[in-house]
Amino acid sequence: MNKFAETLTIDNAVLAMIDHQTGLLVSCRDQDPHLMTENIKGLCAMAKTVGMPTVTTASMPDGPNGPIMPEITDILGHDIIERAGEINAWKSPAFKQAIEATGRKKIIMAGIVTDVCLMFPAISAVAEGYDVYAVVDASGTWNKSVADASIHRMTQAGVKVATWASVLAEVMDDWRSEKGMELGGILGQHTTYRWVYNSFLQANQPQG
Repeated sequence: MNKFAETLTIDNAVLAMIDHQTGLLVSCRDQDPHLMTENIKGLCAMAKTVGMPTVTTASMPDGPNGPIMPEITDILGHDIIERAGEINAWKSPAFKQAIEATGRKKIIMAGIVTDVCLMFPAISAVAEGYDVYAVVDASGTWNKSVADASIHRMTQAGVKVATWASVLAEVMDDWRSEKGMELGGILGQHTTYRWVYNSFLQANQPQG
């Protein structure tokens, strides 16, 4: 099976959240900021629910880039790799070692901004044999043209471009899986799928 046919599982992937910092978020204009926040929260909640290892990094958080957004630390905790200056997180020995320590070759990545903080490490990791899923709707950048150019370049380099809901569904694999209902709840909490999920819950309540 080639890498384009392989699927994400609970046991083969690590989530990397890169530079979702408050000072960088204000420049994101390619998608609705509230929708992007829900996408980020949903992606993090997916990883926490299934026990997937996660790595969070920040670029010079004491400067204008600011701290990691609290919506991420509330879910994944405050274990953050603070980079002294490397723009490409893959060039940070601490970040790269944290990924390597998981023993996993599939990296689910999201970053602010898409054309730098996501694209650079995604391409670098692919060049070293990793299978990278760039979650573009849990990332953000200046405008749609920049986002489109980043997607084209990552695709040309062999990065798999994905969305957070498709990543969740791929990890879930089957509604009857051990984590199926919990993951369905996350999808319902952060998308309009909530009405389908609520209908399902209502239909399955014990009859009084």
